[in-house]
Amino acid sequence: MIYPALLLAHLFAALFFIGTVFFEVLMLEGVRKHVPREMMRTIEIAIGTRARRIMPWVLLVLYSAGIGLAWHYREALAHPFSNSMGLLLTIKILLALSVLGHFLTAMTLRSKGKLKSVHFKYIHLSVFCHMVGIVLLAKTMFYLHW
Repeated sequence: MIYPALLLAHLFAALFFIGTVFFEVLMLEGVRKHVPREMMRTIEIAIGTRARRIMPWVLLVLYSAGIGLAWHYREALAHPFSNSMGLLLTIKILLALSVLGHFLTAMTLRSKGKLKSVHFKYIHLSVFCHMVGIVLLAKTMFYLHW
């Protein structure tokens, strides 16, 4: 019974996180050209303030549930090169750890007052690409076999 609960928690947290990243990368970047700089900065600050309050909790649920789900596949993960599931799940976990590293880097830069717009843009773009890879792996690891 715990596996379905972990799966649902992981999926909803992933939806929230991925949705936020997709919104910021695909929507906000497209709006930037049409909105005055000062207004865009106000929007970014407001979204950033809200995200800083919510996102740590979302990530806590996402990664905690992910660890619980990975535990279920510990045998496949013990020998990732011996089966497709283990290899694809290992790659997915490495991408997820990289996303966590991006998040921690952004928070560290922000706390030191060194997070510039260019950092923000490239971190979000990188996380976006990682998330696309994670979603593809999450779906294909159950269907690709070799």
